[in-house]
Amino acid sequence: MSYFDQQLLIAMPGMEDPNFDHGVTLMCQHNEDGALGITINRNSDLTLMDVLAQLDIQCNDESIANQPVLQGGPVQQERGFVLHSDDGQWEATTQVAPGIMVTTSRDVLEAIAQHRGPSKYVVALGYAGWSAGQLEDELKENAWLNTAADSAIIFDLPLDDRWARAVASLGIEASTLQPTGGHA
Repeated sequence: MSYFDQQLLIAMPGMEDPNFDHGVTLMCQHNEDGALGITINRNSDLTLMDVLAQLDIQCNDESIANQPVLQGGPVQQERGFVLHSDDGQWEATTQVAPGIMVTTSRDVLEAIAQHRGPSKYVVALGYAGWSAGQLEDELKENAWLNTAADSAIIFDLPLDDRWARAVASLGIEASTLQPTGGHA
């Protein structure tokens, strides 16, 4: 088990990369080769209907079709991920934290379109990726905080509230964070 398993990465104020400014990223994989995470608080310009139409999946429910699709990160933005509750099983599903699964197969989208999908879900395109040692170096440079993954932050909060709630889960008031860290 990696130190980053079952964690949310919280971008510190002053993050210079606009892809991660005030970002919250669910870590999905971390090993000696690097890390992969999905940012959970960035809207893309797409709706779920756009994604379903690309895959030729029919959906007649506007409340499903009009849901926003998240920008999961700057890498492979054509690659889709469904983060969801653990109330179902699909082909390519992995548990990333208690109550939080990630599925990359088409069958979960078909189930969602037909009201047979997980009770809670978010769809994201793209991911955040780090090469071996890169994430550890960024942590040493005070670019990120990390906290335990929390399904309520991922599935129940509006996007604009996720960063502050993730910070607050550490017992920190978001307004007290400084853009740069000090050195002793």
